[in-house]
Amino acid sequence: MKSLVAYFSAESGATASVARTLASSINADLFEIKPETPYSKADLNYMNPLARCNREHFGKKSVPVINKVESFEQYDAVLIGFPIWYGCAPNVVNTFCQSYDFTGKKVAAFATSGGSPIGKSLAKLQPYVKGAVVLDAKLMNSMDSSQMKTWFESL
Repeated sequence: MKSLVAYFSAESGATASVARTLASSINADLFEIKPETPYSKADLNYMNPLARCNREHFGKKSVPVINKVESFEQYDAVLIGFPIWYGCAPNVVNTFCQSYDFTGKKVAAFATSGGSPIGKSLAKLQPYVKGAVVLDAKLMNSMDSSQMKTWFESL
């Protein structure tokens, strides 16, 4: 089974670190989801109602992605990682998912968070991965590589 770890990481880099560890521990390819316009610190200021992250989330705005996965069809499993924003994946992750045909692929989500549970983030991601077999979602803030591998193998 060929696997891809696709992730979006914000300013802190926590999700990127987890994604690299996960991809390495399960021998998967790694892909960083990059928004067309990178997020600045001000864009991520949740306390400001006019901050970009708030405008995108509450306006349900699509966030263009500048890069593409080559030969996406070769992957059997896709693990999608993101920081939890408002109890779900950031809109840039949804835009990424809408760009591909997930029919028949196994999909799992992993996330990092400063305090929010993973909650319903997988259910909110499902409409964007139509045709996929959606397996699980896991908060991975403090997991080591062996725990990540065990989680992946349990899927």
